[in-house]
Amino acid sequence: MRQAKTLSAHPARRVRWMNRDRAVALLMIAPSALAIAVFVYGFIGWTAYISMTDWRGLAISTSFVGFDNYLTIFSTARFQTNIRNLIVFTVFFLASCLVIGLLLAVLVDARVRFEGFFRSVYIFPMALSFIVTGVVWQWLFAPGNWPTDPTGINLLFKQSGFGFLQAAWTTDTNIVPGWRIEGLRTRIGIPMAMIPVVVAAVWQMSGFVMAMYLAGLRGIPEEIKEAARVDGATEWQVFRTITLPMLQPITLSAVIILGHISLKIFDLIVTMTGGAPGNNTEVPGLYMYEITFKANKFAEGAAVAMVMLVVVAVLVVPYLIYNRRTEVER
Repeated sequence: MRQAKTLSAHPARRVRWMNRDRAVALLMIAPSALAIAVFVYGFIGWTAYISMTDWRGLAISTSFVGFDNYLTIFSTARFQTNIRNLIVFTVFFLASCLVIGLLLAVLVDARVRFEGFFRSVYIFPMALSFIVTGVVWQWLFAPGNWPTDPTGINLLFKQSGFGFLQAAWTTDTNIVPGWRIEGLRTRIGIPMAMIPVVVAAVWQMSGFVMAMYLAGLRGIPEEIKEAARVDGATEWQVFRTITLPMLQPITLSAVIILGHISLKIFDLIVTMTGGAPGNNTEVPGLYMYEITFKANKFAEGAAVAMVMLVVVAVLVVPYLIYNRRTEVER
């Protein structure tokens, strides 16, 4: 009681103490804020400016050319092919990870024996980098001189009596269905060489999705499911009408995280295919590296980088806004 009277009798002292706390807090975060402002947003601004110049070669040139570099890259067959490959990779990668991750989570959530062992096995690939994953799966999908002298998976198929399943894998140049559309300089379809890359990426990330879904499943109150069962709902109806809707926030988070990874994928492509065959597995990240550091087209490379930034921002920023509004409502 005496302490409360003392604080209320000296409001100026209390305000000064709060201001001093705020000043100390600002001083503590100031170095980090300054570093982020310079080395993140400052460099983003510099990249955006360079993307509108004519800088080619080692000699710095900052003559302003507007959006000419963007028009150049979007009109090239190579960049159009990169966009097609990125869309194919993202769609198959997201869909496969979500389906396999949910299936694994449901199986583990059934309280099977050695549950901890299976969880560890499924999530273990997350401990590896995409570089390691790419090297291992590149060995596995190396077709060799098939069908007579196969290697990797083709050799396994041959020795198992399933030689008809042998394929070119990462060296396959086919694009299915390979439509031609007027105005585009690339064929529309699924590059078959991209399928092994998707398999490797799904192998690494599906365990992560499994862990997210498993946490969501364990967070659903069992009483709700029991009430539905008492009302006569089958297990499939319980899963479809109760479990799946309550897992929507997990699905949204998984889509954002996986989409962010797929849109800026680079290391897995480099180690597995290097963009071959015929740029059928090349993505914008690899294209940016090639034209910037090998062709010395710094302005065009910066334009590709800005396109990638905008695409990622279109995916991530709405999610951040949604999360912010949800926290405020809570």
